[in-house]
Amino acid sequence: MQLNTDNPNSYHYETTHLSIEILGGIRLNHLDRLRVTISIQKQGTHLKLRHNLDLYNDTQVEKLVRKIAERLEIGTSVVRRTIQDLINELETYRISQLAELEADKVTVKTLTKAEEKEALKLLKSKNLLEETNKLIGKSGVIGEVNNRLLMYIIFTSRKANNPLHCMSLGSSGAGKTHLQSKVAELIPEEDKVEITVLSENAFYYFNRTELQYKLILIEDLDGAGNALYAIRELQSKHKITKTVVHKDTRGNTKTIHLTVEGPVCIAGCTTQESIYEDNSNRSFLLYIDESEEQDERIMQYQRLISAGKVHIDQEHTSRDLLQNAQRCLKNISVRNPYAESLKLPNAVFKPRRTNAHYLQFIEAVTFYHQHQREKKYDEETGEEYIETTIEDIKEANKLLQEVLLRKSDTITGACRNYFEKLKNYLKEHQQTTFTNKQISILLRIPLSTVKRYHLQLINTQRIQLREKDKTGRHLYEITNYEEYQQLKKTIATVLDEAILQL
Repeated sequence: MQLNTDNPNSYHYETTHLSIEILGGIRLNHLDRLRVTISIQKQGTHLKLRHNLDLYNDTQVEKLVRKIAERLEIGTSVVRRTIQDLINELETYRISQLAELEADKVTVKTLTKAEEKEALKLLKSKNLLEETNKLIGKSGVIGEVNNRLLMYIIFTSRKANNPLHCMSLGSSGAGKTHLQSKVAELIPEEDKVEITVLSENAFYYFNRTELQYKLILIEDLDGAGNALYAIRELQSKHKITKTVVHKDTRGNTKTIHLTVEGPVCIAGCTTQESIYEDNSNRSFLLYIDESEEQDERIMQYQRLISAGKVHIDQEHTSRDLLQNAQRCLKNISVRNPYAESLKLPNAVFKPRRTNAHYLQFIEAVTFYHQHQREKKYDEETGEEYIETTIEDIKEANKLLQEVLLRKSDTITGACRNYFEKLKNYLKEHQQTTFTNKQISILLRIPLSTVKRYHLQLINTQRIQLREKDKTGRHLYEITNYEEYQQLKKTIATVLDEAILQL
């Protein structure tokens, strides 16, 4: 007599007298009950009985025993012993399955003295961010020099009390998911949750503190459409609560609250910037490098892999070192004594939220430098904290220039990338006017996409209709080739002036 569980939807239990089938298997949760749908057949006959019951309910089991004995014409003592043996087999199987699930859970790695010493050496190095960026490159992240370090610092902020969030934006196949997944490899497994598809209520069924100080990676925000509200609440309030109706063991209806607490760091990828505007407002927007130079860097790396000339061991060593450095970072409060003197450029949109992100990023840079900062204590509360330095602000400004530039732009990132490519093409070919179809062919961009970009550029007065040619086609021209450089210079000037005042 042995329970056969090869088919997860139908367990079989055979004895000399009875053949028993458990339809739909058993649940591994709710250990206070053992509810089954059972089919019982007398050996050598077609007599069969089906029933649904809780095998831990003695009254239900006794009724089942009598019904089987009567219906299948078999002794009650035989049936009772068979049911008890079946319960024991199911209990043993359930306990073994739960033990396997526990074994599969990610365990927190304990660093050896040598690993900790090496990690602390990195965290105490003079040019920490520069050294970190080199290691990120050695770990297999090709190009994206600014984005990869920015993303790594944002992922590091998951350990702080006020984490940052990011969204990677770019066209299909540009490498958004690849960049996110490669940088995420530098974060310890126990500190991250990777998600491909999210149902509307998925977040509410995590344990109350299961997500605290975790990095949540969403491969494609299109697969999380129904959960976007919960994501926004986790980002803003660091907590989500859902009220549901629940029946207790006696059948009484009760209202219970499902609460999941943060803080969490959330990262996702999308091609559709405008659709996720509410979520993007809460995140740093990282635009993927889609230049020909980046294409060549990636293709060359692919060739080296194919030729067996990539040092995989070096990549693993760099990745392990950065993971261990993350394990050496502890939650500590950060205070910025220069915060009141810092200002954003006037051109930045939604300045309140952007200003909060700017200050939080500076704190994240300080947080990553915690092993180089003197620990101080608040005289009134006794809270331990470290302070931001001017160097931290300089490093943050350097990394955030592109982010702030995009936040100050009145056109979307995809349209900006197209517009800069268009400018370069016209300059190289000493051309002043162009048509939709001509640019679509020359830049190999779908005509519908070109028209959509041009409509956005006309509405923001970056291009204008000059005239119609003899065939009736619309000829366009650019109104100002230097507008983006001027905006970039304005932002750099404001940030530099703030540093000089400090």
